[in-house]
Amino acid sequence: MSTAGRSLDEARRDIRARLETAGIETPELDARLLLGEVLQLDLTGLIAAAARTLNADETAKLESFVQRRIAGEPVARILGQKEFWGLPLALSPGTLVPRPDTETIVEAALDLMKQDGRSSDALRIADIGTGSGAILLALLSELPNAQGIGTDINPDALRTATRNAAALGLDKRARFVECNYADALHGPFDLIVSNPPYIPSRDIDGLAIEVRAHDPHLALDGGADGLDAYRVIAPAAFELLAPGGVVVVEVGQGQAGDVARLMAEKGLDSGLPAKADLSGIKRAVMARKPLF
Repeated sequence: MSTAGRSLDEARRDIRARLETAGIETPELDARLLLGEVLQLDLTGLIAAAARTLNADETAKLESFVQRRIAGEPVARILGQKEFWGLPLALSPGTLVPRPDTETIVEAALDLMKQDGRSSDALRIADIGTGSGAILLALLSELPNAQGIGTDINPDALRTATRNAAALGLDKRARFVECNYADALHGPFDLIVSNPPYIPSRDIDGLAIEVRAHDPHLALDGGADGLDAYRVIAPAAFELLAPGGVVVVEVGQGQAGDVARLMAEKGLDSGLPAKADLSGIKRAVMARKPLF
């Protein structure tokens, strides 16, 4: 149904109904976000302008957005950005859409730095598989004297992360390098973080269409058991961390124990308890390099 000549409020209700019929989980929120993007209005602005009508250009752009959403494209990809840790991050085809669960990694790392009394130190941080730069940039926004480097195998992701660092005023403390995992890194680092691919290959086809059809496959596929990336990261962390340094990685549901064992097998102390996300899933696995 066309929204041409209709008020913003009428258009919003129409879009909500169409998204709901299509099985979209958050039809009201998505309708507001899409409408707000077309009109460049926040929620307050949409409410204030509820009675104004859409012109032909706005209607055409909005209809394109709605069709893309109904087809399963995430709202964040339609908008071209996603907020993470309160930071607006640009997205691109080479990056994952940052998820709230991944903020658990940031929380865990910051907690460890605080416990170690190092929040104000000139820390060296590595983010393996940085994507949009979400984890690294969130950490740098909280650790004022830290410097960081992010790696990714995808040049598109690195361009996006570099752009995000500049937009957030963090480009003087963040740099990015193209390589597979940690191949181009040279330690020592005080903190290593990563949200690597951890979905077992056989499970990818069963993921929600927003993920399987729109997130980069390389950032999802963790191999037959979902643990391939950790088999690379664990020995790299041992080699690259300074004594007493820590590694914090995101894991999938049910993987925390296996990943902690992989860390221990490579000489890291995996006695730190895993941190759960808001759903109670053990999401952040932590390990420390022994002091000697």
